[in-house]
Amino acid sequence: MTTNGNGDARAAAARPRPSQIWSQQAVEDIWAKATLGRYRIQGGATRRRVPNFDDLTFVPCTLSRLPLEGYRERCETRTVLGTRYASKPIVLDRPITIAGMSYGALSKTAKTALGTAATRLGISTTTGDGGMLPEERAASHLLVYQVLPSRYGFDPDDLKAADAIEVVVGQGAKPGTGGLLLGNKVSPVIAEQRTLPQGVDQRSPVRHPDFVGPDDLQIKIEELREATNWEKPVYVKMGASRVADDVKLAVKAGADVIVLDGLEGATGASPDILLDHTAIPTMCALVEAVQALKDLRMLGEVQLIISGGIKNGADAAKALALGADAVSIGTAALLAMYAGADAYLGEYHQLGVEPGDGTIWHTGHDPAGIATQEPELEARLDLDSAADHVFNFVSAMTMELQMLARACGKAEVHDLEPEDMRALTLEASMITGIPLAGMDTALTPDAIAERVVALLGKDFLSRR
Repeated sequence: MTTNGNGDARAAAARPRPSQIWSQQAVEDIWAKATLGRYRIQGGATRRRVPNFDDLTFVPCTLSRLPLEGYRERCETRTVLGTRYASKPIVLDRPITIAGMSYGALSKTAKTALGTAATRLGISTTTGDGGMLPEERAASHLLVYQVLPSRYGFDPDDLKAADAIEVVVGQGAKPGTGGLLLGNKVSPVIAEQRTLPQGVDQRSPVRHPDFVGPDDLQIKIEELREATNWEKPVYVKMGASRVADDVKLAVKAGADVIVLDGLEGATGASPDILLDHTAIPTMCALVEAVQALKDLRMLGEVQLIISGGIKNGADAAKALALGADAVSIGTAALLAMYAGADAYLGEYHQLGVEPGDGTIWHTGHDPAGIATQEPELEARLDLDSAADHVFNFVSAMTMELQMLARACGKAEVHDLEPEDMRALTLEASMITGIPLAGMDTALTPDAIAERVVALLGKDFLSRR
């Protein structure tokens, strides 16, 4: 049967248009909340598209500058953190660290594998909510000990056994809220380590019990320095929120290193509304933080580690070019361990996800044995293979970072600078102050006004 043009037009007119507000995703979200009677919880990170490092591109050497020969000329990656006050700063072989993830959110094997890989790479790894795991300490040449509001598993002896201290104020996935470990991950071992009931949801407090503001933070940092003989660097980690003010207050409080975690940072479990509707994107937060340190004339004296969605050497190179001293990876390190998870593809599909999808991390039923406390699942994760995968990934990431630096004529990755890049979007140009590709000046509001005047005449703005 055929239809004429009028029939086709009537069929098209009758077809409903999809709503931009009440999308199927929005409807399903309402159905879920109507059924649960509460907000939804998941692991992983935001699914929103935000301004990010992919909106920048490098402009390597051509006639105007000389690149370095990749196979003959060195490109230094050595990084030192904590030079402000600590008598024993952290020295890394490359400007990459492994972010804090708790034993509880991750299995013991996964945590130990991260420490093993970090030692082989000459970088640091970090504890998490729940304290120091002995196997993790033994595997890690450089271990950063987190001091969190919950104080779960906090031990002064472990503090002294660490190589650096990280006072956690918040994280990028959910700034302004505490940690969350659902009861199905609170095994007898985890319950004992955290001195809490087995099988009960653990919601960490959001504020430290012994300080309520930046002045108290200064006292806390001094206490930690005294307890460790002023040897160990003290980091302050915060979720990206009111970045400029928070960075300045952390500097005033005496931080050696600031760890800034952007919106794209992941978590083991969070109300999903926080993942999509709180925090500042990582690239944007980095720009604010660098300017705040410049305002205080502390850029370089207080080191800056940026985290949240760092996925490859290009992200790391762009972060360093914008002023970071190092980057921290969490999700990327976990995804590296999932490299052999295809063996359990059928089980992942039964859960409705692909291997490495963080939306199931909160459940504790990770078939690959990474984000779980179930012994039969954890037994599937081979420690040596997991460590190898993380080692290989970070090694490749370092090669990418060096490749980009050499292409820009830099013998040290820390010599990368904003001038080595161009922006690919208007918003990236305005956020970073980097010229838009095809232009030789940054797209500031004043520059835009000048171009409007040039194109439309001097009377245009007054007519508006």
